[in-house]
Amino acid sequence: MQEKNILYDKSYAFSIRIVKLAQYLSKEKNEYILNKQIIRSGTAICALVSESKFAQSRADFMNKLMIALKEANETQYWINLLYDTDYISKQMHESLLKHCRELVSLLVSITKTIKNNKGI
Repeated sequence: MQEKNILYDKSYAFSIRIVKLAQYLSKEKNEYILNKQIIRSGTAICALVSESKFAQSRADFMNKLMIALKEANETQYWINLLYDTDYISKQMHESLLKHCRELVSLLVSITKTIKNNKGI
């Protein structure tokens, strides 16, 4: 039986939302530059969480999660920029930002726990 991984599940669901946002931006708004940026950073979060499962060491594990945290922070920037430039609605903005902030909170909590418990 596979163990439940809340961080993976939430980041994967977020990746799906980001891909759908990218599809919307290209089809409905004819926007390709910001689109590429948000899809890169938004989907990298879960990719890094996935990579961390097979990290070579504790330090490598921590590094993957810290990079995922940076990508989540960057994604928040792109979400805000898309809203402030009228590419996404207020409702889309608030929903995406809430989801992204949840990921940031999870990643901060996990990395703090690792630092405190493992001496990294």
